[in-house]
Amino acid sequence: MRLLTLIVPVAGIVLWLAFSPSEDVKPATPKMNGASLVNPPREITTEKMAELRKINVDWVAVIPYAFAQSGLPEVTFNHERQWWGERTEGTGKLISQARECGMKIMLKPHVWVRGEGWTGDFTLTSEKDWKVWEEDFSEYILHFARLADSLKVELLCIGTEYRIPAKERPEFWRGLISDVRQVYKGKVTYASNWDNYMNITWWNEVDYIGIDAYFPLIENVNPTTDQLVKAWKPIVKELESFSEKWEKPILFTEYGFQSMDGAAGRHWELDREQVLVNEDLQANAYEATFQSFIGKHWYAGGFFWKWYFMQRSPDRYTTDWTPQNKKAEQIIARWYRQTPGIQ
Repeated sequence: MRLLTLIVPVAGIVLWLAFSPSEDVKPATPKMNGASLVNPPREITTEKMAELRKINVDWVAVIPYAFAQSGLPEVTFNHERQWWGERTEGTGKLISQARECGMKIMLKPHVWVRGEGWTGDFTLTSEKDWKVWEEDFSEYILHFARLADSLKVELLCIGTEYRIPAKERPEFWRGLISDVRQVYKGKVTYASNWDNYMNITWWNEVDYIGIDAYFPLIENVNPTTDQLVKAWKPIVKELESFSEKWEKPILFTEYGFQSMDGAAGRHWELDREQVLVNEDLQANAYEATFQSFIGKHWYAGGFFWKWYFMQRSPDRYTTDWTPQNKKAEQIIARWYRQTPGIQ
């Protein structure tokens, strides 16, 4: 551990303050120092967007949601009843505001399955329904691909966590990516779930291997940073090999930790209403993640989950994913400050 000596004129005491947690951490290579935005229900000021710059964010993920129902093929988006920030108008304004604040953009259309939330278990029972879904989903992605091109968005994510169709319908995705590249000139990625990226056979078609990196690291309810760094090691090794295999950089299209006991393990099995608030765990987990990845040339950075522009009662967010106004926020700010951004 490298140490900084600070002389304090109080009884001749010399305080030793650690400023670098590990000699094993290599200098940072350029990354996307990103945040995932919760697109707001109403228009925000550019000053609200600029708050992200205070913690050294230089990329944002703008997420215009679409909606589907379990077992049904239709995909609905840009509906008048959606939040302002999820519709085309609001999405475009958020992109412009982020650009005005000096940030780059990943546009990340993201489907919400009513009653379930995530798309990981989404499936259909007939080829006819799959064709309807492919048509609807393509319309959704191409709509925002055209918007992305018109606003010179740097990166477009063409899907999120569709475990079943991403594995079983590869030709659809190859065709969709080809169609996207006809209307959009920027970089392209796809956001696979942490347990599914290895099942995708069309990574050669995109520019980044996107992973929503919610890996279960350790079941200890309150692990130390060192324990978390150790838990990351086999995953880092696996991801490095995967990057080399495909000759593509890996991007954490989402990453992060809730501020509660057990959040570095199988967090999806926990009842947020029953577990204890634990900001230290969230901060330690972010610290360990940065130590583990920041010096890896094959790692392109990531977008922490998530950032609210309009928070309601603070009590609603004590165990939430957001690092806002928590100890983890300063961990992110420090690492993002010392990490050069991808140009």
